[in-house]
Amino acid sequence: MSAPDRRALIDGNDSRLSIRRQCRLLGLARSGVYRPPRAANDNDLGLMRRIDALFTAWPFLGSRRMAALLRAEGVSINRKRAQRLMRRMGIAALGPKPRTTKPAPGHKIYPYLLRGLTIDRPNQVWAADITYIPIGRGFLYLMAVMDWASRAVLAWRLSNTMDVSFCVSALEEALARFGTPEIFNTDQGSQFTSAAFTGTLMAAGVRVSMDGRGRWMDNVFIERLWRSLKYEDIYLKGYGDGGEARAGIAAWIAFYNPVSQHPSLYAVEANRFC
Repeated sequence: MSAPDRRALIDGNDSRLSIRRQCRLLGLARSGVYRPPRAANDNDLGLMRRIDALFTAWPFLGSRRMAALLRAEGVSINRKRAQRLMRRMGIAALGPKPRTTKPAPGHKIYPYLLRGLTIDRPNQVWAADITYIPIGRGFLYLMAVMDWASRAVLAWRLSNTMDVSFCVSALEEALARFGTPEIFNTDQGSQFTSAAFTGTLMAAGVRVSMDGRGRWMDNVFIERLWRSLKYEDIYLKGYGDGGEARAGIAAWIAFYNPVSQHPSLYAVEANRFC
């Protein structure tokens, strides 16, 4: 996990842990916490947009091949810079690879529960993921909760940081609207391994499952969602700010989630009025 992601976990209002202690646990220098990171420059933003487009088309690209593709397009970039930008965007190549992304220190990792499981009904398994959304002179992060059986998007949130709060907010909305799944599966990102996220699931009686090493295929369903969203909406419209992006994404998801394509979504919604 990158330093910006770890800095986002610092809570200055925590009366139990001092900033010094939180920095020590997260492996951060206090100077980096008190001094905000520099905003991305226009050149970085342009590169991030291009990296996002390339990664959406070929989600198996790692930083080495990403840098090579960009250089072939005439961009002066080395692997280290491509790696830094990809980490900031929160993306990593799909495919079996060494375990280089680790959860935050102290976060519990739960076992993978889906091996050999037939998933054939709504509210059996939900999953969540986060993707990068370019806007105007900046970018946002989009988190979505998906039902694996129907591929329906049950809830989503936009945020300008990778803080866990927007993930918990989307999860709480999905639970309130659609009931309780039997299993909730995520990767081992710090937002999903946090006590706030897993605690919300366990309080609702949901079994927590996390992708293990070699389980890269479990991201394929939601990667297809991201690809469709970006090609059919984000890249075509080029949203100028967060307000435009929020309204446009809401309209696209309403189009993606029609009752005719997701009978299970209809059934869950109908149950609310029974």
